[in-house]
Amino acid sequence: MKPEPLIQTWIVEDHDTFRRSLQRLCTPERGLAAAPAFANAETMLAVLKAAADSQKPDVLLLDVGLPGRSGLEIIGDVHRLAPDCRIVILTVFEDEEKIGHAIGAGASGYLIKTSPAETIVASIHEAAHGGSPMSPKVAASVVKMLAKLTQPASQPVSLSPREHALLKLLVEGLTAKEISERMQVSIHTTSTHTRNLFTKLDVHSRAAAVARALKDRLV
Repeated sequence: MKPEPLIQTWIVEDHDTFRRSLQRLCTPERGLAAAPAFANAETMLAVLKAAADSQKPDVLLLDVGLPGRSGLEIIGDVHRLAPDCRIVILTVFEDEEKIGHAIGAGASGYLIKTSPAETIVASIHEAAHGGSPMSPKVAASVVKMLAKLTQPASQPVSLSPREHALLKLLVEGLTAKEISERMQVSIHTTSTHTRNLFTKLDVHSRAAAVARALKDRLV
């Protein structure tokens, strides 16, 4: 059986010690390729712009409080330069406004920096497979806030039976692995279906998809 490819992870974090600790987590033994790391957003964006598609990250761990442009300011730039990259915000902030801004702008997840090392590793894997890792402290408030902020779709969304089933499982809070087991497909197939569903709903994250489902009564 062919081994799964290593997940390409990039890191933007201005605190030297924490940045190096994140790099040390990215090892082949954990299913992660060695991670390029940057102390500011501008340098990372320059490298990303010049990178070939095969060299672009699968997952970007992005700090909020950076010198120069903040992490929140560059989410749109990352999506334009690397449309398939999943962005996980990693920060000390637990501010609802910042969280809502990040998720609304297209971040896939939001982790507090005090998260255990293996939680961060698991979150990289979850994000790479279409999930939306989020610290428990912020998950519930994000979904409620997005449900309030999300505008109803201008046109009805037509979902296939499989997409409807997938959305229902997302609303129930199942992980990507649990969804693949429930739907009896591989986690890679689950990831593909999830990305297609996000495209149809015009969202970038699980939280935003759940908010859309609640607002438009799709499930």
